[in-house]
Amino acid sequence: MHLSQWRATAPNREAGGAKVAAVVDPVLAAFGADPDPHCWVAWGDEPAARFAIIVPTDPGLIHCFVRVNVPGEGPRATTKLIRWNRVAIGELSLETSGGHRLLSFQIEQQVLRGVDDEADDVAAFALRVIAAIDGRPLPPIEDGPRRATRSKAAKTSRARGTGAKASSAKAGASRAAPKPPTRTAPTSAAKRTSAR
Repeated sequence: MHLSQWRATAPNREAGGAKVAAVVDPVLAAFGADPDPHCWVAWGDEPAARFAIIVPTDPGLIHCFVRVNVPGEGPRATTKLIRWNRVAIGELSLETSGGHRLLSFQIEQQVLRGVDDEADDVAAFALRVIAAIDGRPLPPIEDGPRRATRSKAAKTSRARGTGAKASSAKAGASRAAPKPPTRTAPTSAAKRTSAR
């Protein structure tokens, strides 16, 4: 999810408000994040008081700890850029039961958990982090609606028997059954050579 999406769904109005954004956005930009970066926000138990923003970038992981309202000061952001070879992660684990998925992933002492659709978001974020740690390019960002559209299209193509597997099977079948050679009548030159 992008930071703007996190702010729109913040559990506390001040945590997603303009005052906090005015403190956080310049810091993220200074560390090389995009204007509306793909990130994870760990709201924690007291999002009205404090939360963390985790942003994967090419040089490393931005970890921004935000205090929403410091007495006498207003919002405060303490941010660090952790090089990828120093990022501490745990295992990406998934549990399924009764048609539901529960996924968890630990990164820099933050435990990210998700159920069903949110589990997909946690997995997408975790796979971006793991790719960066491995030195691979960050995978493309897929937002929820596109992922839902893609999965509906995949189900439809499986139901119809279309798609890459079905078309490759049809192509393989047409290659596997060659046509028998056709016989032609011998030419007059061939008749003369066979008569000798």
